[in-house]
Amino acid sequence: MSGNNIIGEAAIRAGCRFYAGYPITPQNELTEYMAEHIRNEEGGVFIQSESEIAAINMIAGASAAGLRVMTSSSSPGISLKQEGISSMAACELPGIIVNIMRGGPGLGNIRPSQGDYFQATRGGGHGDYRTIVLAPASGQELADLTMTAFDLADKYRTPAMILADGMMGQMMEPVIFKKPKPRQYSEKFMLRGAGTGKSKFIRGLLLDPIDSEAHNWKLARKYEVITKNETRFEEHRIDDADMVIVAYGTAARIAKGAIKRLRDQGMKVGLFRPITLWPFPELKLRALSAKVKNFLVFEMSTGQMLEDVRLALQGYADIEFHGRPGGAVPTPAELANVIAKIYDKKD
Repeated sequence: MSGNNIIGEAAIRAGCRFYAGYPITPQNELTEYMAEHIRNEEGGVFIQSESEIAAINMIAGASAAGLRVMTSSSSPGISLKQEGISSMAACELPGIIVNIMRGGPGLGNIRPSQGDYFQATRGGGHGDYRTIVLAPASGQELADLTMTAFDLADKYRTPAMILADGMMGQMMEPVIFKKPKPRQYSEKFMLRGAGTGKSKFIRGLLLDPIDSEAHNWKLARKYEVITKNETRFEEHRIDDADMVIVAYGTAARIAKGAIKRLRDQGMKVGLFRPITLWPFPELKLRALSAKVKNFLVFEMSTGQMLEDVRLALQGYADIEFHGRPGGAVPTPAELANVIAKIYDKKD
């Protein structure tokens, strides 16, 4: 299946029953897939909204009513959703936002890019909030992490984001869908009508500054728990490495191809791949600096994850950077040449 369709099928199997979205390349196939398939499920609703702003607020409402919800877009469209994402975080509403990144800033182009890292990992909207961000690097991970995203969103009552790019959305790979976990989400968090009981409400507007501060500290404590329990990463050929490449998503796949070439030439290069971009696996990366002193950050951007790597390593290792922004996708051979020059200089 193509990457966009994999996300759609995984979402439906995970129990997503409400999708709202607006067309934008290169994620249109995901919207089309949901339009065709979600309505085949009992209670499944698809809406092509009049705008990205409408879509994010539609899934907020459906989430408040207790449904598993998802919206998707590409970079400029995600920018339009930011106020709604902030509102969902404030109201503690679970929901999945998929960003199939394209070149930017502005309208940019429809080529794959990784220029939305800051937007995704720093909240993107206003206020003190965070969004769980998962970065798949294969078709199989698109399936697995989409299901995981729904579970994490419910567990912590917070929005979660799948951050991929146009190459991952368009490429086709074989995939096996795992059996989803039964949903665990309390009825007490759902607005289903008061009936004969006490009325319930969800709100993000807290006019009393003391109430607002207490709520923000409550959210901060939740984010601390997420940081402690939900970091994910992959290590590839790290054990004997003299140099470690730090990359995520499509860039990590390119890096693996480069590392294979370099290993064949006798260069001891490994890969550290963050799977959760937030929370970033900083403690594990920092631990590597005890035995590896040379790192290279590779991104399809001008250097955004680079800041998190610098914060994690805290000056205990040398950090080089190589990036291709704006939709330019380097080959493994190109990256291998860049790494080899730096490796030889370090050596």
